[in-house]
Amino acid sequence: MHDNPTADSRSTPIDGTGRTALVTGAGRGLGATLTTLLCARGWNVVATSRSGDELAAVAGKLNAEGPGRVVAIPGDVCDPGHRARLVAEAGALPGFGIVVNNAALMGVSPIAPLLEAPVDVYRRVMETNVVAPLALIRESVPHLGSGSLIVNISSESAVQAFPCAGVYGASKAAMDQAGRILALELAEAGIGVVAVDPGDMGTRMYAEAEPGADLSALPSPESTLPFWHWLLGRHPTDVSGGRFLAQEHTR
Repeated sequence: MHDNPTADSRSTPIDGTGRTALVTGAGRGLGATLTTLLCARGWNVVATSRSGDELAAVAGKLNAEGPGRVVAIPGDVCDPGHRARLVAEAGALPGFGIVVNNAALMGVSPIAPLLEAPVDVYRRVMETNVVAPLALIRESVPHLGSGSLIVNISSESAVQAFPCAGVYGASKAAMDQAGRILALELAEAGIGVVAVDPGDMGTRMYAEAEPGADLSALPSPESTLPFWHWLLGRHPTDVSGGRFLAQEHTR
């Protein structure tokens, strides 16, 4: 288990030329940043977001620039039919080899104490942040070959106890543990599973969670790019089971 990248990992990059990735929550923030990076490295990306307009803007820009292309499919990952469509589209394209579970729900905006959140919020957050990504992984695995990588976006709140971030933190902790188990279960198939904590960033979700807070000093999602370049330069089985802190990787 890793909190940070290690120097002794085998440097066998995941070649994106003519291959396919699936990224959720790709309309803005970290998801859009990762979609941009993957396209620049030659990946074709099946991208989804609840916000169709934002997703279309990202796809339009990247499809004009290349070299990879974006297949934009707006929708909610909690919808089984939408998940099935995403996997069918990705599986029909060449070399489906990466799944990024980035879509997430904070639950209550502004954030509030755990016991003040309605029970239906507990359910919606767990459905979005745990059940949906696990279901997407389950449906994707039959299409993924050896050397594929599953990335689950985590959070500091998964390992630190923050007042008023209880529902979100509990969901991220659950997904971290599920990822560790999947890393063991998928080892024989040669599929890597990692959790990545991108760190605090000045995103819209953060702004909505803490309205009025000054987020101007927080880094942008682009600050994590050195880490993602590093990760894509590793063989997935060498990093599988790891939990990485993206902003602490500066090489």
